[in-house]
Amino acid sequence: MQPTQPWIGKPATDILFILLPPFVCLLLIVLFPSVFSNTSGIPDAAWVVLILLIDVAHVYSTLFRTYFDKAAFRKQRTLLLAIPLIGFGAGVLVYSVSAQLFWRLLAYVAIFHFVRQQYGFMRVYSRREQVPVWMHRVDTITIYTATVYPVLYWHLRGPRHFNWFIDDDLVYFRSGNLLSIAGWLYVIILAVWISKEIMLAIRHRYINLPRILVISGTLLSWYMGIVFFNGDMAFTLLNVVSHGIPYMALVWMYGKKHYAGNQKGGRFLAVVFSRWGWVLFLCLLFLFAFIEEGLWDFTVWKEHRSIFATGISGNHVFSNEILAFIVPLLAVPQLTHYILDGFIWKIKQDDFRWSGTGKKG
Repeated sequence: MQPTQPWIGKPATDILFILLPPFVCLLLIVLFPSVFSNTSGIPDAAWVVLILLIDVAHVYSTLFRTYFDKAAFRKQRTLLLAIPLIGFGAGVLVYSVSAQLFWRLLAYVAIFHFVRQQYGFMRVYSRREQVPVWMHRVDTITIYTATVYPVLYWHLRGPRHFNWFIDDDLVYFRSGNLLSIAGWLYVIILAVWISKEIMLAIRHRYINLPRILVISGTLLSWYMGIVFFNGDMAFTLLNVVSHGIPYMALVWMYGKKHYAGNQKGGRFLAVVFSRWGWVLFLCLLFLFAFIEEGLWDFTVWKEHRSIFATGISGNHVFSNEILAFIVPLLAVPQLTHYILDGFIWKIKQDDFRWSGTGKKG
């Protein structure tokens, strides 16, 4: 007998906050094409919602799973203290050599993190399946193809009208032949996956709805955001929303299961994950994000002075020597988030627990 649908939390929560975001983003683009037709720049209002309240905010949700959890912090104190310190030190060294190299390395670490998150969700939603091993392998190959092919296309085709962090933070090696081969492999792998799902439905009379939605949502959002559309707004919407909202939802569901109504993680987490604690949870995330982005704008970017009121400080420009310390310091939260994400999530027997293996899923 095949298992029931492998939801993480309540079906409605999974569907709304983990599975539907990429599809909702695509629907918005279809309904409002003029808004997403611009090839560069993001309006301030969209920047606040997408970058500040989702992209940067979701980074700080890791705090509630690690540093704010007293038991987890005691268990992994060395790791939790070492990662930000080593990350800052390495960042200073790299930035001192080349600012471009710093952002390039950070971009690739971020891409790896984004790719692995989709694989992680796929594994979570496959945890109860009793199917042949080759079917699991097809799913693994497909989820990696869904994310890696668009990134490979980006490298082989050349610069797009958007970037990950800064201009030319990726390495381009244009090749029409390799691009053609990669495209055919993409189509073949997609056809094999669809055939496998049809076979599973017919022979085993089973459809794993959340796993199918994770894989198909990843296929659509990554392909449309990087390959099909060539605009900053479309890429940012699909990239940020499809990644940030599910991650915050995952942390929230974990917290509700493990911290609400008890003192396992301490009194603070018990309050945050109480019935109406989601208000405090989101407010704290937004506050952390606002402070960080305000510091970025004051010291480095100087692009949203009206939002952070940083214009009153004038046009002071910090020297490269000072920036070699400021930039890595401000990048510590996201770098720590990228690295810790490979350690903290593991699902076994329908439970979330600290892994420590460096693998997610």
